[in-house]
Amino acid sequence: METRMMALAVLSEADPARKAAQATQLRADFLAGAPLDPEAALTPTLPLPGRPARPALKEALQVPSRSPFTVEGRAALIHAICHIEFNAINLGLDAVWRFPGMPRAFYADWLQVAAEEALHFSLLHEHLQTLGHHYGDFDAHDGLWTMAERTKDDVLARMALVPRTLEARGLDATPPLQAKFRKAGDERAVAILDVILRDEIGHVEIGNRWYRHLCLARGLDPVGTYARLVQQYQAPRLRAPFNLEARRQAGFSDEELAYLQG
Repeated sequence: METRMMALAVLSEADPARKAAQATQLRADFLAGAPLDPEAALTPTLPLPGRPARPALKEALQVPSRSPFTVEGRAALIHAICHIEFNAINLGLDAVWRFPGMPRAFYADWLQVAAEEALHFSLLHEHLQTLGHHYGDFDAHDGLWTMAERTKDDVLARMALVPRTLEARGLDATPPLQAKFRKAGDERAVAILDVILRDEIGHVEIGNRWYRHLCLARGLDPVGTYARLVQQYQAPRLRAPFNLEARRQAGFSDEELAYLQG
């Protein structure tokens, strides 16, 4: 099957383990030469994204924060990260099928992102099970997919506000999370977050690169355009502290970092 059509089919898959396995296979098939039609206009036939009946999705403020210093609290925290990674698989796949007319490298990049997010989800879910829980056992919120819905009609807005805004928050949040898990004696969680942070720097860099590509193609100033898109799409206001080193590695310019801190 054609790659972008297959990405839509995998996005529609509701079972998380099957979705993760299929996203990994989809990228392998693409690298092995599966056909890709950048111009195809595709139409979903199933609700998007495919997701299991649980976790129950709540407003962010309705999901309680948990302490990592009890097994249950640590499981809830791992579950919250697991849910972010499940959503991130969906976001990678959505970028592949939804936006026609992009260069082949764009689809290659987002297939890579989806496959790496699938690995992250699988590592976290495996660890969650050692704490006596499965994905779906705790309530979760849906902020990442909400922004995907808002930006579904403009690839520029998607690149600006999902990878380089919401996913970039993970660069800031991961080191403090690792410190909590280390203090709680959960070295496996620390090691998994090392893998996630390394890969997420790459994912945010992909978002930055395609955002700049699109700004250049449309004759737009990246910094001014970003400020306009934040307002237009009601993106969350990012708050310090920022992981400036990781953000620089992910391709943010000094001017962009200054805007962020201002």
